This record gives sequence, structure tokens and C-alpha cells, in this order.
Amino acid sequence: MPFVYILRCRDGSLYTGITTDVVRRLQQHQTGQASKYTRARLPVTLSWARQVPSWSQALKEEHRIKTLTRDQKEALLHTEQERDSLTR
Repeated sequence: MPFVYILRCRDGSLYTGITTDVVRRLQQHQTGQASKYTRARLPVTLSWARQVPSWSQALKEEHRIKTLTRDQKEALLHTEQERDSLTR
């Protein structure tokens, strides 16, 4: 199943992508082999990832997130972190 993910780059910018293997894709980003955008902003850290039912759904969710403002993306990350801390 695919995942939608958000990376935080060295310069504080956020990068959104999709993959079927988050660990492998993160390693590719960290070694500069995944995208020009993140290659120029290393190191990157995984800030958020969510599994979705289909590749089509992943593309839609990636597009939705990419259209959010920076403040909305930060709110998404903050909300997910709070939710995760409550379920532990």
C-alpha cells in the first residue's frame, strides 16, 4: 500500500511525496538520490507519513497537501503529533 509523506528540510521547508516504501524513500532523499528539491536542502527528516488504500488516493492526498499553505501544513503536522502522543 502507498504512503503520503512530508519531509522537513534543513532550511525548514516542507516536501510532500508518495511512496510504497517510506524507509527506502527516506534513505534516497537523505543521500540526494530522490529529488532535486531535497538534494539542495539536506539533511531531511521525516515529519509525517500516512498509509492510504491506493496509488490513486495517494496522488489525490499528495496534491491536496501540496495546495495547503505553509501554516496549514504546520497545523497538520502539529495535529498529527498531538494525536500520536495521546495514543501512546
